[in-house]
Amino acid sequence: MQYENILFTVGDDYVAEITLNRPAQLNTFTIPLAKELHQALLEADGDSKVRVVIVKGAGKVFCAGIDVSFIPNKTVMEYRDWIECMGNPLFTISRMRKPVIAQVHGVAAANGAGLVAAADLAIAGEKARMGLTAINVGLNCVGPVIPVTRSVGRKKALELLLFGELIPAQEAQQMGLINRVVAEADLETETRKWAALLAQKSPVALQTAKKAFYAAADQEYGKAFDMMNEVFACLCATDDAKEGIAAFMEKRPAVWSEK
Repeated sequence: MQYENILFTVGDDYVAEITLNRPAQLNTFTIPLAKELHQALLEADGDSKVRVVIVKGAGKVFCAGIDVSFIPNKTVMEYRDWIECMGNPLFTISRMRKPVIAQVHGVAAANGAGLVAAADLAIAGEKARMGLTAINVGLNCVGPVIPVTRSVGRKKALELLLFGELIPAQEAQQMGLINRVVAEADLETETRKWAALLAQKSPVALQTAKKAFYAAADQEYGKAFDMMNEVFACLCATDDAKEGIAAFMEKRPAVWSEK
């Protein structure tokens, strides 16, 4: 597929990069950008040469939210279709087989912050800031707050939702919104290194772990254990499990199946 609002590349290290590419508009979400991001995520998930996906932004910021110029003079039905389109990429990440890492610089606001929270992992530059800012223009981030709540818990999520403040990367890390904070100059290199390291793991084990994690999150506690036990039993029977154990015992690098 030809993309106009994003850049899509796949490296020799099994890492794909999806770059939001509307730098002059601070990478704000429009219908075309949201649709292209959704499609690129699905494309990466279906590509055998991809094991890990990085999502980042071109220019000065990661993503400043949605383009509010769409909002005036629309019907409720048009608003429903529009906001569903804005949220689709965030939901899609949880249904992908492959892990997604958000690489955050500058600002991640509103739907941009939701995208960071929806990513499986997130790394940010030390000067990055993020928040659910829509309340400041008479709206709110009730879509993005869903993945944010699952990352930081109810009280902190409500604080972000109701006050609309941008918080620094260090605070976002402390509350669980991002995993790592690095120097701005090292963000690109460190993100790629982190993703490439993850891509060296067994694809079968990696994808099984992600799928089971999200499935268990929606289960009652005891049922989650039952489900995870079954998942692990099935994983133990895979070729990658046999290869991984043999490689460990023989003190050599494992050769994973291409999945």
